[in-house]
Amino acid sequence: MNIYSIHDPEFIPYGKVLEGYDTTCLLNAMKAIPLPETGVAYEPSIPALEATCVYGQFQNNAYGGMPVQLGMCWGRNTMLNCLEYHRDSEVNVGAGDFILLLAKQDEIVGGALDTAKVKAFRVPAGAAVEVYATTLHYAPCHVNAEEGFRVAVVLPRGTNTGVPGAKPMNEEDEWLTARNKWLLAHPESSEASQGAHIGLKGKNIDISGEI
Repeated sequence: MNIYSIHDPEFIPYGKVLEGYDTTCLLNAMKAIPLPETGVAYEPSIPALEATCVYGQFQNNAYGGMPVQLGMCWGRNTMLNCLEYHRDSEVNVGAGDFILLLAKQDEIVGGALDTAKVKAFRVPAGAAVEVYATTLHYAPCHVNAEEGFRVAVVLPRGTNTGVPGAKPMNEEDEWLTARNKWLLAHPESSEASQGAHIGLKGKNIDISGEI
């Protein structure tokens, strides 16, 4: 699988690099949080990260004054497993280089997406990257197994918390697994075994051979 850079033209449909942000304070705060022993951890809102100097800039500039949460996804991962989307953009910042596996919402056909549509993009440490609302994404991948990854996740406050509990009105409602989180799972993933909508067909991508 080819791994593009977020500075390559191939990234243009999926997101953009946000200019002008000094993320040094955020990187230092992320590095102070130990990696999980195995797998991947995620917290939607982490007070130590929201206390950094860049939090207000993300809220007031990147999100135009809307209330946001600043959390983190961190650990070790090389697999696709699932793809999710929100009704808004997500901003990511890595304490080190990391890789995003991305697809587009308009590539979902009949409630499923062919994983052959997925593209990989390497993100350099410290860059603030906007992932568009129409871009499918999930847990980042590391580029170094020993170092793992630590990726800040900025989203509208409340995203990825509790299940809304609304009565489904259409097929897409069946994919809602948390607030503002629609999920497509690969049949080989743990999420699928826990009842998530099986919406990925084809190979469950593993980039371990490319890093």
